[in-house]
Amino acid sequence: MKDMPEGKYAWTVTVGEKGQFVIPKQARELFGIRPGDTLLLLGDEEKGLALPRKAALSALMEYIFGENGGEQA
Repeated sequence: MKDMPEGKYAWTVTVGEKGQFVIPKQARELFGIRPGDTLLLLGDEEKGLALPRKAALSALMEYIFGENGGEQA
């Protein structure tokens, strides 16, 4: 595999019979994923899947559901 651009990573995982897979150790360490953390599974039929940490979307959630209900002042 060619060297990845800085800050970009790729791993492979195998999906088991129950639909589960293990996040590689290097990825868990790099992104600070710990047992009990909550991840979101986002899907787009054209672009694929993404697994951001729940905390990564907190600013967006605050904007949508925050004090002003997402309305621009």
